[in-house]
Amino acid sequence: MKPQTSTRTLEALIHVISWGIVFGFPFLFMGREGNNINWNSYIYHAVVPLSLLILFYANYFFLIPQLLFKEKIREYIIYNLLILITFGMGIQIWQELNIPPEIDLSKHSRPPKWIFTVRNAISLIFIIGLSMAIRMSSRWRQAEVARREAEKNRTEAELKNLRNQLNPHFLLNTLNNIYALIAFDSDKAQQAVQELSKLLRHVLYENQQAFVPLSKEADFIINYIELMRIRLTDNVTVDTQIKIHPNSKTLISPLIFISLIENAFKHGIAPTEPSFIRILLWEESGKICCEITNSYHPKNGKDKSGSGIGLKQVQKRLDLLYPKRYTWKKNISEDGRKYVSQLYLTPLTT
Repeated sequence: MKPQTSTRTLEALIHVISWGIVFGFPFLFMGREGNNINWNSYIYHAVVPLSLLILFYANYFFLIPQLLFKEKIREYIIYNLLILITFGMGIQIWQELNIPPEIDLSKHSRPPKWIFTVRNAISLIFIIGLSMAIRMSSRWRQAEVARREAEKNRTEAELKNLRNQLNPHFLLNTLNNIYALIAFDSDKAQQAVQELSKLLRHVLYENQQAFVPLSKEADFIINYIELMRIRLTDNVTVDTQIKIHPNSKTLISPLIFISLIENAFKHGIAPTEPSFIRILLWEESGKICCEITNSYHPKNGKDKSGSGIGLKQVQKRLDLLYPKRYTWKKNISEDGRKYVSQLYLTPLTT
């Protein structure tokens, strides 16, 4: 059964039970003839519950959605005032003309008529307010469900757009690296193309899923780092410690760490100066930790190896997927020679 159908069934059941109780009250006031029910007496006392039912659903199905929800407040008040007067007078006249025989007015002193009039008016006003409260709470709930659905769709669309941007961004950076290899080592360039084909399978297929196992993402990161090593010279030291269990079922958003690693290779390597990159990735105490430290060699404005959108995408994806579930610290050392990125996040599902 769909949630919406289940909710409507429950609401209908509540209405039936509630009105069953209301229409059961007259049995407390009517007289009895042995074990038989005096239906004339029941009808006399049931006229008030019947009036309440009619007024409730007149508001619930017509007046509130057709007038109040359309901001026709004046018309809504006028219609209810007319109904109140009509029903109030009708109940009073009915009860005066149809007093059951068992009620002997000569032996019982009845309260003044105005007390019954006020009682009936209060009951009718209360049922109008109750109908309004239930209808408006239902409308608010539906609006909230619609808002959440719209927010979910917007988030999914934004994430899909970010993933679609990330694929060409990743491919562009990798091709730039291969292009640099072609100039001085064609054999390594061919090897890089082969490694790239392996990575593209992950990028093109795994990246289309909302979450992938952390073990698969760790394998992708290892393969990517090996691809980047091909073009490195002897003056660059790359230290990696990937401590993720091969069978880890922890789910992670795909390519969430790759832009951080790309950034390290882009800004952490200089053609002539000694450089280093240290990449640590591990899982502990329900958290996934990624720490990247690299020598800092910022590119000049003429360098086109990457458009600089990678880290912005990471920030947006973290905000959308892991709100209040991550910590990301980025800083440059005081001497300006080292860059540190520390990302700790709590996975949504483990």
